[in-house]
Amino acid sequence: MESIPEGYKKTKAGIIPIEWEVVKLKDIAILTPGQHLLKSDYNSNGIGVPYLTGPSDLEDEVETKYTTSMQNICKKNDILITIKGSGCGSLFIANQKYCLGRQLMAISPKTFTSKVLYYMLLQNISHINNLVSGLIPQLTKKDLSEIPIVNIPMPEQEKIAKILTTWDTAINKQKELIQVKKQLKKGLMQKLLSGEVRFDGFSDEWISQKLSSISKVKKGKQLNKIDLIENAKYPVINGGIEPSGYTDTYNTDENTITISEGGNSCGYVNYITTKFWSGGHCYTPLDVKANVYFIYQYLKLNELKIMQLRVGSGLPNIQKGDIENFKIKLPSLQEQQKIAQVLSTADKEIELLKNELESLKEQKKGLMQRLLSGEVRVKV
Repeated sequence: MESIPEGYKKTKAGIIPIEWEVVKLKDIAILTPGQHLLKSDYNSNGIGVPYLTGPSDLEDEVETKYTTSMQNICKKNDILITIKGSGCGSLFIANQKYCLGRQLMAISPKTFTSKVLYYMLLQNISHINNLVSGLIPQLTKKDLSEIPIVNIPMPEQEKIAKILTTWDTAINKQKELIQVKKQLKKGLMQKLLSGEVRFDGFSDEWISQKLSSISKVKKGKQLNKIDLIENAKYPVINGGIEPSGYTDTYNTDENTITISEGGNSCGYVNYITTKFWSGGHCYTPLDVKANVYFIYQYLKLNELKIMQLRVGSGLPNIQKGDIENFKIKLPSLQEQQKIAQVLSTADKEIELLKNELESLKEQKKGLMQRLLSGEVRVKV
């Protein structure tokens, strides 16, 4: 039997302090679904309130739409949840007032600290995902209203929010540092891989070569979904940025360049440091007669040019011949090695920062679990 410490009780939300209570989301927050707007209802001239259809609208490259409609307005610090389509169940906090599209719902706390409620909903994300239904994924207001929430006394909420905000600040600073390092590395790539900056002792002219003249470009072999094995050893690299799954065998050795052949990410260049299965939407330059890491960095720098080789309007793809004919400017092998070494060091620094970021996230996750369950109490 599960042991319940003194001063605690077992509830449907887990074991919590005896003086805490479990309520429903609708008891402590107002849930407001978004609305559908016609194109004539919004504009891009900055008049009115920003119209938000989903988290992707917050990306820098997306043009902000505005509307003069005052219906379905969320406030700054309201919790927003995607309730329809891809990303259903994703949560974020509004950084200002918005008019919401029908893919979103605002959760406005009545007797709760917004940030603590946001963290609690994140803790319940598996429960929220289980509520998603329909051919087009969706969440209903009725189902979300019934989500159990631990009603922590306000003084403790405020202290918990302050503690977790400190961790959020550290995580965001780490993310900013990673972006700075990436930008510095990008500038370094542009100068070194163009020959704008040369190392002492190197003055030979760089020679333009087709990728096919320095390697054998091979297309992988497609695996069916039934061939994928959960928790298997070898990643299956296909047309996406992330592995499409894992399997118990491989067809390509480690330290190999991959180029996505088809799909929304076709043209994406990666460098796989482990043995892997090269899928039917993956190109791999093999038997490279140059420094492989130099070639990877050169292709990565020119990734947008490679993506521009796409053909097809439905499912875009890149023809093998176009990849084979892609031209690369090569210095001497010794200079290739020197450049590859410098860029490899930069990559390792970025990877170290990423590992530190993941460590911070895991530490915060553990602390959040203890604070929101009352396992660790804060002094107020």
